[in-house]
Amino acid sequence: MKRRKFSREFKVEAVKLLRERGVSVAQASRDLDVHTNQRRSEEQYG
Repeated sequence: MKRRKFSREFKVEAVKLLRERGVSVAQASRDLDVHTNQRRSEEQYG
């Protein structure tokens, strides 16, 4: 399976979704169509 690449802008907006709107990691992952582990690592390093 080929690895997907996300732009910096996408990552920043995803972290904002988690922090500012209080959306859970699981919900944000479903909304953004990404795997939960990707969101967690973005939030941790974002």
